[in-house]
Amino acid sequence: MSKDETKRELLLPGDEIEAEGLKPGKGVFKKDGKIYAAKLGIKNIRKGYVNVAAQSGRYDPSEGDKVIGTVSDIDASYWTVDVNAPFPAVLHVNDVPWRVDYGDTGSYIQVGDALLIKITDVDEQKRMQITIDEEGLRKLDVGQIIEIPPFQVPRVIGRGGSMISMLKKYTGCKIFVGQNGRIWIDGDLEGQYLAVKAIKMIEENAQAIGLTEAIESFLKKETGKDFDD
Repeated sequence: MSKDETKRELLLPGDEIEAEGLKPGKGVFKKDGKIYAAKLGIKNIRKGYVNVAAQSGRYDPSEGDKVIGTVSDIDASYWTVDVNAPFPAVLHVNDVPWRVDYGDTGSYIQVGDALLIKITDVDEQKRMQITIDEEGLRKLDVGQIIEIPPFQVPRVIGRGGSMISMLKKYTGCKIFVGQNGRIWIDGDLEGQYLAVKAIKMIEENAQAIGLTEAIESFLKKETGKDFDD
């Protein structure tokens, strides 16, 4: 059994969390030098922080997160973008890689367009500023987007990126997992279909022990490939 296949730790509000060497992140609080769960959810560790991700509800945005959004409205100098959070995000014309004249926003990004974006600011009311004016960020004109609960994102990525790397390798697809639970998949139709099927298996069995091995066995059977040879 691989290291990332230990049982996913479900925590209740007030449960003490084993977090030696880690800083308190989202969904936790610190008291008397110890870290506790602030809500019901799954423990996950990201960038040196221990978090508790709620098992339901919408995406809780954080500055620096990369997510997938869909444009819901257009104004003369900005676009309103749905990122699966309680409030929409605002993409200003100064945060895109083009020079956009006032009132010409619809010529560049239209309602319904999907964007790979980065959250640059979140205020106390969870209102967001976003950008696509950085390397790797862009409109998503090809492929398909599926959605999973945001708290399951760490499971699809895997420890050290192990699960998502395996999915890419066996399906031959480009795959981006947004922190908001939206996943972009691009490749040939057979590869996309297989990637979607595997991700749905992960979603349905997210708390299972031995999940990585089970998914790899499924992918080997479906593709006839064995990268261990």
